Amino acid sequence: MQEVIFQDLGLMPYREAWDYQENLLQRNVHCKTEARTQMQPYDAQKVGTQHYLLFCEHPPVYTLGKSGDISHVLLSEVELTNRGIEFHRTNRGGDITFHGLQQVVGYPILDLEKLYTDIGRYLRNLEEVIIRTIADFGITGSRSAGETGVWIDPDIKGKERKICAIGVRCSRWVTMHGFALNVNTDLNYFNHIIPCGIQHKQVTSIEKELGEKIDYEMVKKRLLHHFESVFELTVNTLRPAL
Repeated sequence: MQEVIFQDLGLMPYREAWDYQENLLQRNVHCKTEARTQMQPYDAQKVGTQHYLLFCEHPPVYTLGKSGDISHVLLSEVELTNRGIEFHRTNRGGDITFHGLQQVVGYPILDLEKLYTDIGRYLRNLEEVIIRTIADFGITGSRSAGETGVWIDPDIKGKERKICAIGVRCSRWVTMHGFALNVNTDLNYFNHIIPCGIQHKQVTSIEKELGEKIDYEMVKKRLLHHFESVFELTVNTLRPAL
């Protein structure tokens, strides 16, 4: 099995984590570009790229995807500042979402040419990791047709609620950005945006579904376990990502 280097970054500002991911992505892209000029024929399995998986929490921040609509942010710049909430336009897919404390944000930097060249399959696999993880806590997660992410009761009108947002970027088949799973997240922050640009649907968390706070570190352990299983990668936490 191929290896993925895992690092838990802890609490980190969004911009810092973004730059960190970008650095890893560009290393892999450079490696692939060099290999294409030197390797004939090109064999993705022999290229020295490395898979990474980063976990972190962010201080309160709204992030807008490259195709997102700024009108889905319902607060002015002054109100954002007064509430201590950052805002960033990003280069990931998707619309507006929130990141905050007690939310596990996962950033896989994977060379998909070593796995499969199918973004749809990659997104479904990310969803599968989340579905299996919340199942460990007795929650049934599902997919919603045409809407990336993981939902609870997506087919029951008026009860649809999103527990995990997913938005990615891919360059030369190297991924970045990823998923945000609400664990014990303060969901009030979602009242000031139209989450993912989807009207009239709720946002939820593991805590809200179960009616009690959940061991945050345990959720991370289960995510790591299921990521390893779904993507058929061996997690290595012994080496640093940089």
